[in-house]
Amino acid sequence: QVQLVESGGGLVQPGGSLRLSCAASGFTLNYYGVGWFRQAPGKEREGVSCISSNLGSRYYRDSVKGRFTIFRDNAKNTVYLQMNNLKPEDTAVYYCAATAFADCSDYASQSRYTYWGQGTQVTVSS
Repeated sequence: QVQLVESGGGLVQPGGSLRLSCAASGFTLNYYGVGWFRQAPGKEREGVSCISSNLGSRYYRDSVKGRFTIFRDNAKNTVYLQMNNLKPEDTAVYYCAATAFADCSDYASQSRYTYWGQGTQVTVSS
């Protein structure tokens, strides 16, 4: 069964950190580009970050650059999103998605992605 499962969300204070995991089953995630998206209440889902399958290139939306890091653990068939210095505006449901496109060009275009996880809630609040 092909599946993506996110985990690692939770409640954290501003300035805190969380590490989100995106674990794949039924296919080899290393051969896919992987994107992270988020959707805040009342807002559209937006692209946050992407890691390509070919060169491992990384892309980030401007608002998370310098705070978020995307990386792979191929042995665990998992992609992570390390989120540091979290802000209240980072509050959202976070989703990971896998695309057969090797690179991350136009990574925020959701139609590029074949597989989606169910999402994990991240809440940044004092």
